[in-house]
Amino acid sequence: MKIIGLTGGIGSGKSTTSSYLAQKGCPVIDADQVAREMVGPDSPVLKELTEAFGPEILLKDGSLDRKALADTAFSSKSEKEKLDSIMLRQIVQIVLRQLEEYRQEGRQLIALDAPLLFEAGLDQQADQIWIVDAEDEVRIQRVMERDGATRQQVEARINNQMSRQEQRQRAQKVLNNSTVPEDLYKQIDGLLEALNFEAVKK
Repeated sequence: MKIIGLTGGIGSGKSTTSSYLAQKGCPVIDADQVAREMVGPDSPVLKELTEAFGPEILLKDGSLDRKALADTAFSSKSEKEKLDSIMLRQIVQIVLRQLEEYRQEGRQLIALDAPLLFEAGLDQQADQIWIVDAEDEVRIQRVMERDGATRQQVEARINNQMSRQEQRQRAQKVLNNSTVPEDLYKQIDGLLEALNFEAVKK
């Protein structure tokens, strides 16, 4: 089984890439989705997050206010490291279990979509690492429009993530997503063709 490790900074278009892969018939393990499922109301992880970051990260119904958590966790490197220490180990355990399930099914190609692919050590599971990259200003505008965030908030998130340069240096393939989605899709199609994607189409 071949595993694509897919990552990229906030606003780069990683989710667009994973959605396109899924549409093409490539199973996608979404580490963000794993994280969302881990922090349901009354979950042990949500309790630990609340103890670490305060009740301000909760909505009135007791569920997680993701924007409030992001604003707090990305305010400094130490806060970001605190968040990662709570989340990463448990995310990795679940992802590894899902990978094994796909392996048992005899799948030939899997995409592992993980914002913290390197930080979590999940790059070690990948046969090929794809980075989705875009110019900083493009990313800032995308996230401001998507999340209703201020420029300062988006820049703080970018500054507390691995740099574009380091990500590109650690990747085997770099997808340029500074323009329109159609250009991104053409690049993905080319990489899939090189991986004999026809063999795993639904």
